[in-house]
Amino acid sequence: MSISLSVYKTFYSRLLLNYLAGSLVAALSVASLITFTLQNTANDEYVSMLAVMLLSIAMMLGLEWAVFKRQIRPIRLAFYESIDSFTSMQTIYLRTHRLPTLIVKRILGPHLLGLALPAASLTLWLIYTGQLSISPYYVLLALLGGVLLAGMHALIEFYLTSHYIRPVLEELRLRSLYLFGRELTLGGRVLFPIKRKLRWSFFLIGASPLLLYSLAVQLRLGDWNIDHYAYWKWAGIVLLLGLGYSFFASRLLTRELETPIQHLYRRMAGVRRGSLQTEASDLFSDEFSKLVSGFNHMLLGVRIQADRNDQLVESYFATLAAALDARDPYTAGHSLRVAEYAVQIGTLAKLPKPVVDQLRKAALLHDIGKIGIRDAVLLKEGQLGEQEWEQIKAHPVLGEAILRQIEPADEMAAFLPGVRSHHERYDGGGYPDGLKGEEIPLFGRIIAVADAFDAMTSDRPYRKGMAANTAIAILEKGRGTQWDPYFVALFVEAYYEKQTS
Repeated sequence: MSISLSVYKTFYSRLLLNYLAGSLVAALSVASLITFTLQNTANDEYVSMLAVMLLSIAMMLGLEWAVFKRQIRPIRLAFYESIDSFTSMQTIYLRTHRLPTLIVKRILGPHLLGLALPAASLTLWLIYTGQLSISPYYVLLALLGGVLLAGMHALIEFYLTSHYIRPVLEELRLRSLYLFGRELTLGGRVLFPIKRKLRWSFFLIGASPLLLYSLAVQLRLGDWNIDHYAYWKWAGIVLLLGLGYSFFASRLLTRELETPIQHLYRRMAGVRRGSLQTEASDLFSDEFSKLVSGFNHMLLGVRIQADRNDQLVESYFATLAAALDARDPYTAGHSLRVAEYAVQIGTLAKLPKPVVDQLRKAALLHDIGKIGIRDAVLLKEGQLGEQEWEQIKAHPVLGEAILRQIEPADEMAAFLPGVRSHHERYDGGGYPDGLKGEEIPLFGRIIAVADAFDAMTSDRPYRKGMAANTAIAILEKGRGTQWDPYFVALFVEAYYEKQTS
């Protein structure tokens, strides 16, 4: 696969056309200024100013062309040379995104200064040496006019270039997928904030006509026999009021557009954090209302799908637990009861709700490793031999190994410690790892209490389940030796409170 050269050639020709058009506007502006200011002067002054114009334009073109080629070179490499790494492709992708801003810098730098500084300096030198009879005041007006035209040109070039680079970015994205199997992305990075973009755009759009008119009037004051000072006494106030209005209105309009964007952004950030309940508020009466409605509709679909996924996961865990319990009719319901007791303990310990939910699922699957134990050992009614007991003791490790095979692995990671460690003892005498005290994972310590209580109170083929009071007494006796004293205390206290209520 090769990147379509036609995309780059179209992109390059459009940039070049804009570059030439901007240079032509600059040249015509200088020529118009010469024609206007020297309309009543001798021919030799025309010649001098023409020479200044040509020299300044040549310096501008040389400097600007060098900067233009440097700005476009990395993008050209992606089309005419092979890219050997994803990092290089990502760098070119970011550079392409930055091109509109770089072009603004070129226009306000080499394009403006490369023309204005030489032209102004040479013109002032001609005035100083007596070769020109115009006032230096007109040079100042010309500089101000050049800055204004450069700002207007930069604004237009920014938005045109932003439009032109999009097909190039799409081609780079496809190329990266083909070569490296990876998606090019900004990763949410903001290269040019919309607040700054809109504020300057609105201000220039509002202020440019006012400033252009003011400069034009200044150039005609001499013909109208109006004193500059007298003019500025009233025109300056009008100009300041107009510029102030443009600035203030641009801020208001920017805020009006930025507010719904930021509102939606905050809601999207909430969705990324896993919060699917907060919808975007319908606070806007323009086209953003459609975006809000579309976002909320999309969020509703995501919630429905998330609920279905949760139901599938719940069914999956319940099915695994039921499959385990079905192997031994005498322990049917054991996993569900252990999960209920574990949730009770976790709630009493004031664990966060998401953690309690993870605890419940780990408790449902705490004995899943017994699926891998032969029926002759698992269902044996008599006393187990030493080798048989070792097989039973292997079920926590086997259960962890089974759950590690389930994808995605990160979704199962929270349940593995509880499954592996629910037969550890608080005094270090348990299995499979001989962990002691709080070395034992949290879920393991809680499930151990719940598992022991249900095992003691459930009927077995070789014995009848003991009374709950007896099991509670055994738990109290084993506090700090076999079981975590804190969780035993919570469970026992809750049991006695229930008995007396």
